[in-house]
Amino acid sequence: MEPGPTVELRNVSKHFGGTDAVTDVSIRVAAGRILCLLGDNGAGKSTLIKILSGVFRPSAGDIVMDGSVVGFADPRHARRCGIATVHQDIGTVPLMSVGRNFVLGAEPTRGWGPWKRLDLGAANRIALEQMRQLGITRVADGDRLVGTLSGGERQALAIGRAIHFGARVLILDEPTSALGVKEAATVLRLIAGVRDRGVAIVFITHNVQHAMAVGDVFVVLSHGRKVAEFAPGEKTRDEILTLMSGGEQLVDIRGEP
Repeated sequence: MEPGPTVELRNVSKHFGGTDAVTDVSIRVAAGRILCLLGDNGAGKSTLIKILSGVFRPSAGDIVMDGSVVGFADPRHARRCGIATVHQDIGTVPLMSVGRNFVLGAEPTRGWGPWKRLDLGAANRIALEQMRQLGITRVADGDRLVGTLSGGERQALAIGRAIHFGARVLILDEPTSALGVKEAATVLRLIAGVRDRGVAIVFITHNVQHAMAVGDVFVVLSHGRKVAEFAPGEKTRDEILTLMSGGEQLVDIRGEP
C-alpha cells in the first residue's frame, strides 16, 4: 500500500505582481519516497520549493503536513516542522572544519558559565559518524577544512547535517548539477540511502538520467504548471524531455486532481 503523504502542496499558485510564477500545482511526497521535480530553467521549480521551505507564502492553495494545513511564517518555521533544504551551492563554509560546519548554529558545549566553550571533539565525532552512516568513509578527520572535500563529500556533509537535526522532508536543489560522473553517482547512492532511512525527499533537477536512477514518482513543470505526473517506467527519457519543453498537455496517470 502506498504510504500517506508526509507533505503536500494542494493547488498552489504564486503571483508576483502581474507574473504567474506557479499556477495551480499539486504535489505530494511520502516518507521513504523520492519525488523528482523536473523542469527546464524558468519552469517554476525554484518558486515551488521556496513555498515548500517557507521562503514564500503561496498566493493561493495550501501546504499540508501529516494531513493538517500549515502556514510557514519563514524558513525557520519550516525547519522546525521538519523540512530542510540543501541548496545547489550547499551552504557550507570552505575555511571551516568538517565538525564546525556540521554543528554550525547548534554547537555542543562543555563547561558552564564563563567557562562554557565549544566541544569540538563532540562536534567532530557527530559529523564523522553521520557521514559514515551515509557511506562516506574517506573523510576521517573532523578538523579537515570543508574546502578540501570533493563535491560529493560536501553534499554528504550537508545532507547528514539536515538529517541529524531532524529533517523529515529533505529538499535537494540540483545536488548533482556541478558534479562529474563519478561524484554524481556517489550522490545518487547517498540520496537512495537517505530514502531507505524513511525520509521523504524532493529531488529538484533538470537531469532526466539522474532522476530516473532514483525516483519513485516524477512531476514535470513547464511555465509554472504541472504538465505530467507518472511512475518509474511509464515515460521514456525522450518523452520526459518533450514534456519539459512544453510539448504535451497535462498527463496524470493516477487520475488524481
